Amino acid sequence: MTAAANHIVWVVRGNPVTGIAAAGFLVLLLLGAFGPWLQPFDPIVTNVTMALQPPSAVHLAGTDQLGRDILSRLIAATRLDLMIAASAVALSFVVGTVIGSVGGYIGGRVDRVIGSIVDVLMAFPLFVMAMAMVAVLGNRVENIVIATAFINLPFYIRFARAEVNVRRNLGWVEAARACGDSHLSIILNSLIPNILPAMAVQISLNLGWAILNAAGLSFLGLGVTAPTPEWGIMVAEGARFILSGQWWLVAFPGAALMLTVLCFNLLGDGLRDILDPRMRT
Repeated sequence: MTAAANHIVWVVRGNPVTGIAAAGFLVLLLLGAFGPWLQPFDPIVTNVTMALQPPSAVHLAGTDQLGRDILSRLIAATRLDLMIAASAVALSFVVGTVIGSVGGYIGGRVDRVIGSIVDVLMAFPLFVMAMAMVAVLGNRVENIVIATAFINLPFYIRFARAEVNVRRNLGWVEAARACGDSHLSIILNSLIPNILPAMAVQISLNLGWAILNAAGLSFLGLGVTAPTPEWGIMVAEGARFILSGQWWLVAFPGAALMLTVLCFNLLGDGLRDILDPRMRT
């Protein structure tokens, strides 16, 4: 084994929760990739004669008010929610890292202007800002991705600014300048790759936040529209049946949301331990 592999094994042995989170992440990826072949029923076909059936051997998670199999809808929703979260985080990561790195490297007035804009954005309730953007742009999937990416931008800008600002005058950056590398080349080829390990933790945490944001928008009627399977929609549709005893309508999609966000948060903690140089001693 390489030293890096030995370190990962050592971290996982010291904190088995990291291994559990990694296994949960793998399960999510498999459900997202092979969901259409794993669904026992069509997730959008209705059958009112089987409406509101409790969990059974045939319908492991029960059926909803239209007789649709909840387990099939949960599996189908996994792909959509992961796609929204991954697209939004990738977009905010790329844009935010570039903007923050430029501000942290150049410094001076440029850095102050970028910092002021970020402070203004952070002053607004970010979820309310996402609601307003989706309400204006329309509740299509691409607009949900844009809104979710936009409210995540400040985190990456601030993180990249701080990390690059610390490194911009280090010896290896000065050596790159002395070799004639342009400022853009130094930022893209030297500084950004150097801060990527630290930002991997933020990416993992943001994936959980992005899923919650997408589900929250759908719960309020501003996200993905029915009958598309989505965890937030499923919770919203099942909420009115809680008092009448159909607990499974909310319990299973709610548990899927909770476990997915918990998985990404725990995975972020594990990545921090793996990537932290102080843990290698």
